[in-house]
Amino acid sequence: MTVVVAIGTRKGLWLARSEDRVTWQLDGPHHAMQEVYAVAFDTRGPLRLLAGVSSPHFGPGVSISDDLGATWEESASPPIVFPVDAALERVWQLQPAPASQPGVVWAGTQPSALFRSSDGGRSFEFVEGLWNHPHRPEWDAGFGGQAIHTIVPDPVDPDRVLVAMSTGGVYRTADGGKSWEARNKGIKAYFFPDPWPEFGQCVHKVAQHPAVSSRFYAQNHHGVYRSDDGGDTWVSIAAGLPTDFGFAMVVHPHDPDTIFTFPIEADGRRFPPEGKCRVYRSRDAGATWEALGDGLPDNFWTAVMRDAMCTDTAAVPGVYFGSRSGEVYGSPDEGATWHQIAAHLPDVMSVRAAVIPT
Repeated sequence: MTVVVAIGTRKGLWLARSEDRVTWQLDGPHHAMQEVYAVAFDTRGPLRLLAGVSSPHFGPGVSISDDLGATWEESASPPIVFPVDAALERVWQLQPAPASQPGVVWAGTQPSALFRSSDGGRSFEFVEGLWNHPHRPEWDAGFGGQAIHTIVPDPVDPDRVLVAMSTGGVYRTADGGKSWEARNKGIKAYFFPDPWPEFGQCVHKVAQHPAVSSRFYAQNHHGVYRSDDGGDTWVSIAAGLPTDFGFAMVVHPHDPDTIFTFPIEADGRRFPPEGKCRVYRSRDAGATWEALGDGLPDNFWTAVMRDAMCTDTAAVPGVYFGSRSGEVYGSPDEGATWHQIAAHLPDVMSVRAAVIPT
């Protein structure tokens, strides 16, 4: 078994390879000096790597590699174009659909919009239903920008897709994107006069278990939540964490009750409590939490962003994260022990892993 970890940064993309998930070989940068906020492995057929890149000269777009970065394919014309009076600022999310929809790839952008590809990411169509939602004029920009950063296609029903944005919150479609409904009941927006609004929450990340379509987890701007009814309602699972603020939320690929997050202080102190680098894991759907730090540093004055944490799909999954100070760590044993994969990289914004059978 070989594992490949794609590391998107503000100055390019690096690829790390390992056969034991302890020692790693690193190559890069690919797309040097370009922002890479979104990375995705499409494993539905021959392995494809997609990267949302942003060139200071050519602007934002999507690059594709079918040979793990040896060569890259870029469209002659921009693959993502707004057909309305708006301009693409950045691609924040690339998400292949389930295996039942070969070729379908979703893209979330800044400003907050959704695009759908039917040709594996070479070209995208604008999803007008979400853009035309009556709430859109009231979606505001979070600190990092006003963007759709999370896309969760339902593993069973191709017409159901859930998205999340900062700010705006969680929205869900049941008809393939024609219409959308806010799904934020139970997620608190402490910064509003009414802290329980229909929409406007600053949701940082949402994750769904691939085999249990009703189970979702969310990391909010203050607040950690679980939904057991497909996002209709949310309950707090923050008790037991050192802080309820953070960006990342990751679900174990095989166990819907096991999740990982990286708490940081807020709002003005964007680093882990006491500067201790710790991943927190729950094995009971958020009822209790444990700190995982074997191999991680105690003087870690930086943060882990929303897409900079992931797992692989091995029988015993590996867990990976990258920091805004350019350090990347991996665990071969579900977080029990950690090893440094890379250091001194640029600001890490996205981390994704794929298992390649050998």
